[in-house]
Amino acid sequence: MTNRPPRKLHRGHFAFMRALAQGLDERASWDRYLRLEGEHADLRTVRRTIAWIRDAFAAAARREQKPGTARLILLDPSGYSDQAPALPSLEEFAQAQGLEDFSEAEQIEAYEAAHAGAGGQGQGGRSGNGGQSSRRARVIERQLEALRWLEGLVAQDPRPLDGVSAWLNPAVAVRLERAGLGTLFTLVERINGVGARWWAQVPGIGERKAARILDWLQANEEVLGGLRVGRHAAQPRAQLAPGVLTSVVPPATSLVPYEKFMVPRELDGRDGHGRAPLEACRLAAVTDREALDAWLFAKEPDRAGRALSPTQRSYRKEAERLLLWAILERGKAVSSLSVEDARAYTDFLADPPPSWCGPRHQQRWSPRWRPMEGALSPSARKQALTIVKGLFAFLCSAHYVRGNPFAELELPSGGRKALGAGRTLSAGQWAHLDAWLARRREADVGRRLDRAVRWLYETGLRLDEVTRATCGDLLQVAPSEAGMASVGVWQLNVVGRGGRCRAVPVPSALVEELEDELARQGHDRSVDAPANRRIPLLARFGPQHRGAPPPWSASGLYQAIKAAVDHAARELDDAAARQLREASTHWLRHSHVVHSLQGRAGQPPLPIEVVQKNVGHASVATTAMYLRS
Repeated sequence: MTNRPPRKLHRGHFAFMRALAQGLDERASWDRYLRLEGEHADLRTVRRTIAWIRDAFAAAARREQKPGTARLILLDPSGYSDQAPALPSLEEFAQAQGLEDFSEAEQIEAYEAAHAGAGGQGQGGRSGNGGQSSRRARVIERQLEALRWLEGLVAQDPRPLDGVSAWLNPAVAVRLERAGLGTLFTLVERINGVGARWWAQVPGIGERKAARILDWLQANEEVLGGLRVGRHAAQPRAQLAPGVLTSVVPPATSLVPYEKFMVPRELDGRDGHGRAPLEACRLAAVTDREALDAWLFAKEPDRAGRALSPTQRSYRKEAERLLLWAILERGKAVSSLSVEDARAYTDFLADPPPSWCGPRHQQRWSPRWRPMEGALSPSARKQALTIVKGLFAFLCSAHYVRGNPFAELELPSGGRKALGAGRTLSAGQWAHLDAWLARRREADVGRRLDRAVRWLYETGLRLDEVTRATCGDLLQVAPSEAGMASVGVWQLNVVGRGGRCRAVPVPSALVEELEDELARQGHDRSVDAPANRRIPLLARFGPQHRGAPPPWSASGLYQAIKAAVDHAARELDDAAARQLREASTHWLRHSHVVHSLQGRAGQPPLPIEVVQKNVGHASVATTAMYLRS
């Protein structure tokens, strides 16, 4: 990599070299001062680093016109003897100097003058070299003096905008730079934005290297000023206390999620230009934010006090974007938006500022979260504007506002394609993914991932449906009642969109694998055993979970499957690999529908009415859209 800044000397380098000069244990000194440079067991790294430090010290001395100090720094004290040179006894000295007839006091005075530093040798009488220091000790003393001088001259403290290559091990720095983490600021931003496993997204950085980087950043927090790694990044997500993640990003009037956005008093809608008379309003809402909450609640009123449903989350996304845009970009309350504002919002969705965009599927607690990924496609803009139009229709019908600024807006045209077109795995891609997963079934994590993917593909369940399902939702029925003789005699009772219930046929093989896993984890093998009723189908089994293990979260499962298809795609050719990398959990649902209607290998096509019932489509017409070209 070209144009990289030179590495800088920090105080840890000086402390390490002082320890070495004084003969302290090399490994202990390395772990204490230079752990970030690599493992002390790697002697090549240790020797290479020591050589670089000495060269850097010597170069600094030469820049200060101190060639003697430069040579001194390059000396290795271990090459010198601990023994001081032998000195003559007082009698030998007196005889050699012709002082036999002088008094002892005069002999001692002459001896000390000839051998400065011999100290009380003469007074001690005859010991030879007791007061003379060794040459090695003198080299060490002079090196320590030189190190103290150099430290005050060239030791630097890191700054947030410094490149990682200036402070970290060169091999580690290259890997960070390739991942877009070129400065200490962007590195800390990524760590805080992702959490404890931030390193999983950086090729070549494992858990041990990541721990060393974190130690170094925390050790330099004071000199880095406000650049600090949050405590949520130092522990695995499962070990964090409730509320830790929610405190990572404080409430603000900026690009933060809906629940953390602070609406200024003057723009909260109390005085909105479009407000209807208060006496006519049928909502108990004083502000626009309260009116938006009432609209979200009206979508599924039976979920009061519970987490938002997928439908409510989809609607919240559009309300969130509109609220942030109205306040931050237009400086208006939502209830003050005009027809001109509605047109401007349409243009905004087609070309949002870069500051509004971020990587896909960042969690809402993360500082990396942004309202958008980029410009919306025509079909996505059409959906967004349709929802916003519906929002204002609701507010109009409740007499909260007088009119709907989006009512007459011409919606973008998004051509009619087959439902799921371009988002379905081919039979070959599915076979490749299935085989890739099968090779990883020996490990607990690989086995759970394999089961999750096949539950989604074989049943057509939505992501939130499969993560909510438990063993108690499974029911064994007679083959004639199953509706699909080929899938065995099990059904899963599912509560889908809009609270609609349906019974989904489940292949016997999936149930048998689940029972094997239950037995492997110490539970009753029978899936319908009373003790198993609360155990999730995709449970996160482990010794740390007693009783009913927790389910795999929807977001966690989504990310795991995205990572799996990305790795599986690396074994395919470019075109097939690109498509497989785009696959997600919903692609598995689309693939279930299309493959069921077309007929899978060795199986006839299923009737469209059966598929429609299994996946919970509102009508046969919706299912038929999957067959359009």
